[in-house]
Amino acid sequence: MPPQKISRTEGVSSSYASLIYRVLKLSFSQKIHLFIAIIAVILGAALQLMIPGLLGQAVDQASRFFQSAQSGAGSSLEDLYWTAFLLFAFSSTRGIFAFVHSFLGEAIGQNMGYLLRMQYFEQLQKLSFSYHDRVHTGDLITLGILDIEGVRMFINTGLLRMFFLLTLVGGGFFLMLRTNVFLGLVSLSFVPFIVWRGTAASLGLRKNWLQIQEKLSVLTKVMDENLNGIRVVRAFCSQPYELDKYDKASLEALRLFDKQISIKVTNDSVMSFVFLSALGLVIWFGGQRVLTNEISLGTLTVLLAFMSILQQPVRQIGMLINSFSRAASCGERLFSILDRRDYMQEDDSNSEVNELGSLEFENVSFKYPGEKQPLILDRINLKVVPGQTLGIIGPQGSGKSTLAQLISRFYDPTTGSIRFNGKDLRNYGLQSLRRSFSIVQQDTFLFTSTIGNNILYGDPWAEENRIIDAASRAQLHEHIDHLPSHYNTMIGERGLALSGGQRQRLNISRSLILDSKILIFDDSTSAIDAATEQKIRENLKEGAAGRITLIISHRLASLMHADQIVYLENGAILERGNHDELMELNGHYARLYRLQTAF
Repeated sequence: MPPQKISRTEGVSSSYASLIYRVLKLSFSQKIHLFIAIIAVILGAALQLMIPGLLGQAVDQASRFFQSAQSGAGSSLEDLYWTAFLLFAFSSTRGIFAFVHSFLGEAIGQNMGYLLRMQYFEQLQKLSFSYHDRVHTGDLITLGILDIEGVRMFINTGLLRMFFLLTLVGGGFFLMLRTNVFLGLVSLSFVPFIVWRGTAASLGLRKNWLQIQEKLSVLTKVMDENLNGIRVVRAFCSQPYELDKYDKASLEALRLFDKQISIKVTNDSVMSFVFLSALGLVIWFGGQRVLTNEISLGTLTVLLAFMSILQQPVRQIGMLINSFSRAASCGERLFSILDRRDYMQEDDSNSEVNELGSLEFENVSFKYPGEKQPLILDRINLKVVPGQTLGIIGPQGSGKSTLAQLISRFYDPTTGSIRFNGKDLRNYGLQSLRRSFSIVQQDTFLFTSTIGNNILYGDPWAEENRIIDAASRAQLHEHIDHLPSHYNTMIGERGLALSGGQRQRLNISRSLILDSKILIFDDSTSAIDAATEQKIRENLKEGAAGRITLIISHRLASLMHADQIVYLENGAILERGNHDELMELNGHYARLYRLQTAF
């Protein structure tokens, strides 16, 4: 099934207000810090509003001092010194408040980011394999980075900025109009245009950013696939094709980045022009009134200072709206993942797997989710008792691996049931079930760590003798013992420092250390030579009476010794019996045997 793009309609849909509330709710775990940050923002803005008045007062005091000096009258600088002291004190205190709210805002945001990353990662561990089958890994990685960052930044760029702008812009408007109504209105003439222009530009930037985010997701996918298949790429000399594919995706992202820059630069230029025009009008009209003594030079200074202080906050109104919009859109995508509940169902009453019993399939049918998905398994009936080995063989696409995944509850049957020790698998706790059933999968995945850590992955506290025993049974210990660092040898990304057969044997070792009640080999010896496979099979006879063993393979030599063999085709069992019985039947199994032993 091809991967699907994460949709904004997946999961639980929410209104804009509820999304913002959920984002805000994430910060409520630090109520005290948030409250202090908000108070610091308001007090800092209030102190900033007092600075223009003090500047105007200082200008008038200085003017009076020079006039007195010119007329020969005595005059003191005490008032001017006091005003200068207040300017210094208010500016310094405002700086302290700015530091407090910036520090706390960033700290709260980073804590939100940590909580979201942990919740998101934990959710990805829980979601069903059917969901992971539909969604590309690159989309999930991009969402877990960019969208979480968009939500995290909301505290500083959205919430705290809102309180800052409300206090500064609201208080500034009032004080400017109180200073001089006419000049105040002229001073504020740039505001409506800048708010409109800034909001429109911010929303345009947000829309463009969403497109950029999608293109960055494509880049992530292309790079991820290239690096995972780097050996295939080089084997087929496909570097030029891969470079061209990445170049096309990069150029699309670059085009959108250029558009982003164009919108921002054009918008900033237009808003600067409008602001400077309003500033020129204030200087023109205000200068005339200073010359006619209608207002003092200090009053004009107050208005100009207010304009200087307010121009950037007014521009930020659009950024504020954008921040809310970004938090809502990022939150929508993020919560669509966090709100999903397509888990493997289990309840508190689910029991532990304590005893070894029979494994039984009762009319099991399965198809992957989706209306048009074909039936993979069709009314499978099987029973395996403790001590038995079951071999499963059939052509590709017959449903062999699906059987293994159903036993481990990677998926649940569409109809029918799988019973262990007389109880449906769905009635066991998932953790207990999967620790009791061990699957050696066809696709070998190894972690970028040491050989020992990879073997210990299922049981990190296993003693050294168990590690050596598991590796020995998998015919790997001798190879490891000849390595310079033995079990502490790093195997490289995904185990690429090892051969295919060595990776499969390491995978077998990782499963053997668990001492599981059911051991499943899903075509897991395909890269191992026949002689080594025979030795592994001999070693596995030890303890076989205390477990059920399932061997899925396309190679008859791997399973012809099994107590029971089933031939699977098109999701149905066509033949069953041991090797001799199936050869006497002279059907599909016999023909396959003759074909594989003909050379």
